[in-house]
Amino acid sequence: MKLDDFIIDRGRGPEIKGTRITVYDILDYVLGGWHRERIADLFRVHPQEVEAAQEYIREHTLEVLREYVKILERSERGNPPELQAKLDAEHEKFLQMVSRVNEAKANGEADTGRIIREFREGRAREAADAKRHG
Repeated sequence: MKLDDFIIDRGRGPEIKGTRITVYDILDYVLGGWHRERIADLFRVHPQEVEAAQEYIREHTLEVLREYVKILERSERGNPPELQAKLDAEHEKFLQMVSRVNEAKANGEADTGRIIREFREGRAREAADAKRHG
């Protein structure tokens, strides 16, 4: 098996080609004792792709485990406060939109899609403004 046919690194770590599934995602289940067929079913990839990820892990064990520990540590720390505040604010906007959709449905309004489109358009405008004002 030629690993280059299955595993690539686009800058965020080794992953199964054509997916965003990293070898670290696979590692979680390998360490849990899952069979490659079961892992493949979970991620909806071919067992041969899982096998390639497992082979990559075997060939680069120390490198993979070092990075895996960093990932776990970063996950344990959580988001920096300023990022968490932004995420919380965005989540609140989303919940408000969901509430508006539910109210519209309860009032018998047929075009709840309009509310969702307006929400998405507003988000796109905010993103464009943020990009312009950097």
